[in-house]
Amino acid sequence: MSFAVIETGGKQYKVSASNILKVEKLDIQKGKKVEFKKVLLVNDDKTTEVGNPTISGAIVEGLLLENIKDRKIIVFKKRRRQNSRKRYGHRQPLSKIQITKILSKGGKIVAEIDKNKIKLSNETKSDKK
Repeated sequence: MSFAVIETGGKQYKVSASNILKVEKLDIQKGKKVEFKKVLLVNDDKTTEVGNPTISGAIVEGLLLENIKDRKIIVFKKRRRQNSRKRYGHRQPLSKIQITKILSKGGKIVAEIDKNKIKLSNETKSDKK
């Protein structure tokens, strides 16, 4: 099974074709194509390419399914013996992305998803609303 390791939003993700992952919010509209150019590692079934720190020319393509908010995190600060408390919540904005292609340097396709699977995932999201 082929996979790649990408970096986005200061974090690293191990991805393969048809994976759906949540990353830091990207300023792109729903349904648009996303390209990740910071590819750290590409693994085919036979070979492994490791970047130093990135692989030049390697690209991971994805499709932005929707921009969402994560679950609420409660932040509670208290200073003891001061009668001072502060409580507030935070919801991190995220982007939900489905990986469609993994390309190694030179544009060689390592992994690709069927176009039928992309349409099915988008249709099921719209049916739930």
